[in-house]
Amino acid sequence: MAVAVRGAETLYTNSMANISRVFKKTCSNGKLSIYLGKRDFMDHVDMVEPIDGVVLVDPDYLKGQKMFVVLTCAFRYGHDDLDMIGLTFRKDLYVQVQQVIPAEPTSPQKPFTALQEQLLHKLGENAYPFTLEMVVNLPCSVTLQPGPEDIGKVRSCGVDFEVKSFCAENTEAKISKRDSVWLVIRKVQFAPLESGPGPWAQTICRFLLSAQPLQLQAWMEREVYYHSKPISVNVSINNCTNKVIKKVKISVDQITDVVLYSLDKYTKTFFIQEFTETIAANSSFSKSFAVTPLLAANCQKQGLALDGKLKHGDTNLASSTILRLEMNKELLGILVSYKVRVNLMVSSGGIQGDLTASDVGVELPLIFMHPKPPHVSASSEDTVIQEFTQQEAGGKETQEALAAQGDK
Repeated sequence: MAVAVRGAETLYTNSMANISRVFKKTCSNGKLSIYLGKRDFMDHVDMVEPIDGVVLVDPDYLKGQKMFVVLTCAFRYGHDDLDMIGLTFRKDLYVQVQQVIPAEPTSPQKPFTALQEQLLHKLGENAYPFTLEMVVNLPCSVTLQPGPEDIGKVRSCGVDFEVKSFCAENTEAKISKRDSVWLVIRKVQFAPLESGPGPWAQTICRFLLSAQPLQLQAWMEREVYYHSKPISVNVSINNCTNKVIKKVKISVDQITDVVLYSLDKYTKTFFIQEFTETIAANSSFSKSFAVTPLLAANCQKQGLALDGKLKHGDTNLASSTILRLEMNKELLGILVSYKVRVNLMVSSGGIQGDLTASDVGVELPLIFMHPKPPHVSASSEDTVIQEFTQQEAGGKETQEALAAQGDK
């Protein structure tokens, strides 16, 4: 049995099987709505998932005008409204425009996806489908975490994507925010199904008055590790010196290259853990250490690269950037990579002890990504429509979940 709550424009159904979710956003004047089946679109390196959706328009509002849907990839390094001597703190990396009404005769007619067929049947004759294709050489969504004093004041520096729709006589017309609707989406990469062999590193360090050296080896079992999951770091030490090793320190660094407008490179150490392990002189040691870097412990670290945000708190550490050989790095805006460092605190012992300690270390490259999620096809049973209002004065995007009964 379905229950309708008209005041909130919400329909609930008791059948919860085969539910699919659709994202909806309506412009401030209530005349134009955009529907998308998801907000994360996967980059397979050689191709990107198409953006398929539906636009619902009030026919009285259209009034003989044309309706457009625009996909924009932009690099932002300041607030949209912040202008200085005519310069905006934004650079559009890619813009794709599709005229939905009337459809251009030269544009190829693509078959409807299952999502579009379902929405067209549900929304009626004033709904129109669109499909946008991303080119493969665009960057993935990424944002640099603002400092605690900047949160809520300015939009973070980074690369983001948005789908926008409006009605006008042409694309050059000036459109107010009230008369247009836009929905932020993300372009994401997931870890390959098959991971390559793990990295390995070694260093040999010689000390004064020690006839034999200290040998440190470190390696990881695989090439790719997932966000929020433990990373296994294997350490082997052959201490043929007269020194004593007091601690093993493992840290993880994020390296961010901002390549669009400068050659800035930032290295942020966002994880450090020390293990008290005493390795005596002329002895050997071997152990596997498990470390788990988390964004939760670095929420105040300014400049840390994160996956593009859709709403407050809905993000994580940025995934490693996977490049094709022919890619133009400057077009990517921000490149993200990681490394694991293993350091030993070597003490000479005696009276001075740790005052004369030395640091011996190696570095291992790390590919940090999300696992590929299971494929979920559009359901013909029940649909949950999650509606987002336009941004409020405080800059926060509010949302309301609308559960709508399926095809009837």
